[in-house]
Amino acid sequence: MLPKPPFAWDLSLADELVAFERLKPRLVDVWDRLMSHGEEAYSSVVVPSLTLDQEELRKLDGASFYEERLLFLLIRLRNPRAQMVYVTSQPVHPLILEYYLQLLVGVPASHARTRLTMLCAYDASPRSLTEKILERPRLVERIRWAIRDPSSAYLTVFNATPLERKLAVLLGIPLNGADPALSHLGTKTGSRRIFREAGVDFPAGFEDLRDEQDTVDGILRLKSERPSLRCAVVKLNESFSGEGNALVRMPEEVNRAAVGKALEGMEFVAATENRETFFAKFERMGGIVEEFIEAKEKLSPSAQLRTDPHGGVLPISTHDQILGGESGQVFLGCRFPASEDYRMQIQDAGMKVGEVLARNGVISRFGVDFLTWRNGPNEPWRVTAIEINLRMGGTTHPFLALRFLTGGQLDSGTGQFLNVSGRPKFYRATDNLRSQRYKGLLPEDLIDILTYNKLHYSDRTESGVLFHLIGAISEFGKLGLTAIANSPEESESLYNKVLEVLDTETDYRKGGSNG
Repeated sequence: MLPKPPFAWDLSLADELVAFERLKPRLVDVWDRLMSHGEEAYSSVVVPSLTLDQEELRKLDGASFYEERLLFLLIRLRNPRAQMVYVTSQPVHPLILEYYLQLLVGVPASHARTRLTMLCAYDASPRSLTEKILERPRLVERIRWAIRDPSSAYLTVFNATPLERKLAVLLGIPLNGADPALSHLGTKTGSRRIFREAGVDFPAGFEDLRDEQDTVDGILRLKSERPSLRCAVVKLNESFSGEGNALVRMPEEVNRAAVGKALEGMEFVAATENRETFFAKFERMGGIVEEFIEAKEKLSPSAQLRTDPHGGVLPISTHDQILGGESGQVFLGCRFPASEDYRMQIQDAGMKVGEVLARNGVISRFGVDFLTWRNGPNEPWRVTAIEINLRMGGTTHPFLALRFLTGGQLDSGTGQFLNVSGRPKFYRATDNLRSQRYKGLLPEDLIDILTYNKLHYSDRTESGVLFHLIGAISEFGKLGLTAIANSPEESESLYNKVLEVLDTETDYRKGGSNG
């Protein structure tokens, strides 16, 4: 029988903050071990919790299965001395785990499996995983017991909040993520302040808005600064994937009454949103108003970076984001790398943002979303920063997949990813491949389809498809994938082939490879 949880469970907030600060210096040693490129022993505890605003999170179908996205971190088990503890809300299907472990080139899957401890809360409720763990003191103890050497261990999370801080203290290991006290730097308001300090371009607008009247004031001021403005965008401070945005069309005669009336016709990105619910959230979390940039050509690239415990800033990747939905603002997927027309511009701007974040004490992965636009093919692309995501995002796990499979690294001088022989690699990825016809497919069915149609990743060609969100396919008809190839054209062709195969295999009138 497990003993009762330790007395530390009842720490006051003041004592928790003191304990958290004491753990921080340990992250420097762990970081140095990770970056040594040797085979130093360490333990990684992965809690892939989407600890986000719960009302916003409920808009995401199959949210708990997004915990599977960080299974790409199993790459760390390539080090034969590394150990990992991975925690989820519900059990991960054994076939899904086997699917990833068999891709660990150079390490027997059986050896990696002995160094991996899978734990779960057995709780499918629509809440954050960290919250579920903290409700289960004995689960916390099981995680503690699974850590072989706490002095060389660290906690990896999707995003860091006071809940993740508390969990780190209870486990007695440092948090590999932004201090929750700095989370405001990653809000829409905080992003604008950081951009201003970093000296990077960002849209005209106003931050620190608290309610509907502030929003009206902001639109009026914005219109006075931009007389030609036809549309403004209102954003909730803590929304994600564009789901907390709303467009406001400018009335012909701009005054307080007319703008107030225009708010009645706000165009919400989230189909479930309305004016009353939107401004209820706005009063709770605040937000911003910005100009809506209009141009003949608009693209939405992003740069991913991280700040390290020594205060350094490291570029990780750039992507062209694929946006959709009725508003064209919902994140659907990405292409890597971003276009060479502006790739280095956004990487350099991201580095400037990272330097400001590092000065503020941020130690974390982060992403910066940009807008690039022009009004003709002969014009240069203009680049403006839109927001900071002070967490892992929708472009984190595809890049982890690329590293997982090829063992290569980013060439910061070109923004390209090179495999071990120096060859550039490319991919097209999505979190949102879905169809009603996919519902009812079991993980076993998906693996069969991949095998019969030869879509698996090949070490010989370093091309193929890696799937994620596999656990969500049966209930939600939803799946994620990363199509890796040796050129942008090949990765696009491979992505489209997957769609064709899945459509054929789920057309039960014709029968598929099992039919």
